[in-house]
Amino acid sequence: MIALLLLPLLLPCVLPALARRALDRLAPAAALWAVTGCAVVLAGCSLAALGAFVLTGLLKLPSFAALGDFVHPLRTASDLVVLPVAATSVGALAVCALTLVRSVLHQTRAFRAARTEAGRGPVAGDLCVVDSPRPDAYALPGRPHRIVVTTAMLRSLDGPEREALFAHERAHNEGGHHYFLAAAELAAHCHPALRPVRETIRLAAERAADEAAAVSVGDRRLTARAIARAALAGQAARSERPGFAAAATTGPVPRRVQALLAAPRAPRRSGRRIAALLLACTAVSCVASVTGMADFHHRVEIAQGEERP
Repeated sequence: MIALLLLPLLLPCVLPALARRALDRLAPAAALWAVTGCAVVLAGCSLAALGAFVLTGLLKLPSFAALGDFVHPLRTASDLVVLPVAATSVGALAVCALTLVRSVLHQTRAFRAARTEAGRGPVAGDLCVVDSPRPDAYALPGRPHRIVVTTAMLRSLDGPEREALFAHERAHNEGGHHYFLAAAELAAHCHPALRPVRETIRLAAERAADEAAAVSVGDRRLTARAIARAALAGQAARSERPGFAAAATTGPVPRRVQALLAAPRAPRRSGRRIAALLLACTAVSCVASVTGMADFHHRVEIAQGEERP
């Protein structure tokens, strides 16, 4: 059982490398879905494995075994292995919960501040202009979705570049990219190996919005120029927007500009291999966690005298 439940804790360590390859070989939108889905599933499986370790350790204690109406000892590995693993799992779950709560509180405060700031400026459709000397623009989710842009950012771009920037931010809202960014943040707090994946998912969201904006305005060079100029203008600005509010000025902008200036890539066989590896990684983690927890449940039933060994 312990060996099986260790797999969901080890498999997230291979995802950062796979995620980078997926972004290089898959279409940005496809990479965004594949990597985010894999990260969420791996995070959930790792939490399930930690929970199973904690329950196993608790049921090895006489007081908790009495609550479980055990008539036989719970058959597991040696207590010298089970109890330290359970104690470590408790610590890991406590750290996950603490960092997640802190992140949720911070993101909630930032979201409320951003919505309040957006409510003060004039609104035209989904566009909200904020009077500020700080160049900034981002997609703000909510009801309704908003594209927030400061007056300083508007002065930094010409008319066509503004339209390309608006198309980029509108693609974030229409694609629901805030859900992907929030899921990446959640997964990053469930397993430390998934923290680098959070940046890959953010880059995938920006690349997907870049491509959508290029299609919308019909000019890849114009889109690349708008993103580069917006990033340069907002380089020294510090925004209090929430982390799930996507912005064209984030991520490795030179890499994004280079991708826009290049011709769109046709699907390649290596992309299908990476997608298959992501699927296999997810499937193995799910099977290992489900099988390990089923084995744990079977051992509990044996200890309760409901089944024969």
